[in-house]
Amino acid sequence: MPNPLHVDPSRIRSFIRRQSRATAGQRQAMDLYWNRYCLAVAQPFDAASAFGRSAPLVLEIGFGNGASLADMAQANPGVNYLGVEVHGPGVGHLIMLLSERGIENVRIYHHDAIEILERKIPDASLSGVHLFFPDPWQKRKHHKRRIVRPSFIELLQKKLAAGGYFHAATDWRDYAREMLGLLSASGLRNLSPNGDYCPRPDYRSLTKFEQRGLRLGHGVWDLIFQQPE
Repeated sequence: MPNPLHVDPSRIRSFIRRQSRATAGQRQAMDLYWNRYCLAVAQPFDAASAFGRSAPLVLEIGFGNGASLADMAQANPGVNYLGVEVHGPGVGHLIMLLSERGIENVRIYHHDAIEILERKIPDASLSGVHLFFPDPWQKRKHHKRRIVRPSFIELLQKKLAAGGYFHAATDWRDYAREMLGLLSASGLRNLSPNGDYCPRPDYRSLTKFEQRGLRLGHGVWDLIFQQPE
């Protein structure tokens, strides 16, 4: 299995490398199915070649253990999903789920999502971008590491096709407010009927972590903004 995660050391990164280890099942899935599902960072990206077909392309940034992405792809076989994740065990878990369920409409980059967007994704090619529960970087001195900032939104606007959408979800109220302000000032159109947050769409399944938070009374905020037609 290759180890493709090499990132620009000068970039302010929105993630840290966790030290958790892959399970035996995850390692076996990576050994057996890496070339089936994972894309080489060193190679050019062509969606039709990667998926063997032309279909709407949705990119998910930081898919965690991949469970929600696998569910989404299985429920929407007419959509191509490109997942990007820096943590190896999460990549292994998603590969395991895809192979067990025979899901063929997901491809994976084990790499920094910003670099994938910048270097691999053609302009105006994405039907959607998902960012579910990014690291909130709670301390004020770390807010600069939050992924949603003006430069990220400018990059999104370049990569989204006309009518494409950006969907973010967070359980941190101040991050939700910050994203709402930045996105509202960007020229993207807020799909909330109230001009703030959207109800959770059916395609975004509840994670176990989120279910626990809701039972404890924690809030979750979904933001969905659309590229003008």
